[in-house]
Amino acid sequence: MTDPARSTGPGTPAGPGTPAGPVAAWHRLAGDSVLLDGFHALKHALRFGAEVRLALTADRAGALALADELAADVRDTLAALLTEVPHATYAALVPRPHPTAVAALAVRPSRTGNLARLAHAPRTAPVVVLDNPRNLGNAGAVIRLAAGFGATGVVTTGTLDPWHPTVVRGGAGLHFATAVERLTVRELPPGPVFALDPEGEDIRSLKLPDDALLAFGSERSGLSAELRARADHLVALPMRPQVSSYNLATSVAMTLYHWSATGGAPGTS
Repeated sequence: MTDPARSTGPGTPAGPGTPAGPVAAWHRLAGDSVLLDGFHALKHALRFGAEVRLALTADRAGALALADELAADVRDTLAALLTEVPHATYAALVPRPHPTAVAALAVRPSRTGNLARLAHAPRTAPVVVLDNPRNLGNAGAVIRLAAGFGATGVVTTGTLDPWHPTVVRGGAGLHFATAVERLTVRELPPGPVFALDPEGEDIRSLKLPDDALLAFGSERSGLSAELRARADHLVALPMRPQVSSYNLATSVAMTLYHWSATGGAPGTS
């Protein structure tokens, strides 16, 4: 039986009147897939082993030129995956068209596998915990940071879905480079909890262990009472008086940098 995603042939442009196969496949797969929004999200997902079900573009030549320039390691894979459709067809399939006119659908990593990775001991890099985050873009930026520093994973508590398309877009596809899950405070993996709080000990006096859970409160209300009660250490970032707070992603970046600068090794998780 012919796969409708391949009705125009793998990696071949669809003619102006023949987007029905890829579009039908997209609608069939979208419900339980991760949306990879843009060239860079697809590039990163492929680099870290994502199973990509379908990849569409309104500019196949442009996407492959980007691959030649920025992602030669996955260029051949992209060439085999990308199917060209008219720009209007592409734009109708995504919430907000990306400048690179590329979108793909990938299989979400196994929750069981992610939980095993988060709980594995000994850990060689911390887990970032976002306690009741509110801003989807901030959550995506944190996942991108965590992947760059080689953190074991990012866990959110509360109602925000860390696999929401806006979060994945903000993370540039790097959800596939680290373990990303939503848990309750009671379900957090083992390890000492270092929670960021203005009343805590100056982070510059501490060495953060590799198996730490680095917890950050919400942008509006800080740490929840439940997470504060679970914390083993309260930690404060240096801040000029009368400055109320840092952006969430900035706080995570400063903390992960401190971990890496005092003995942690990015990329070892």
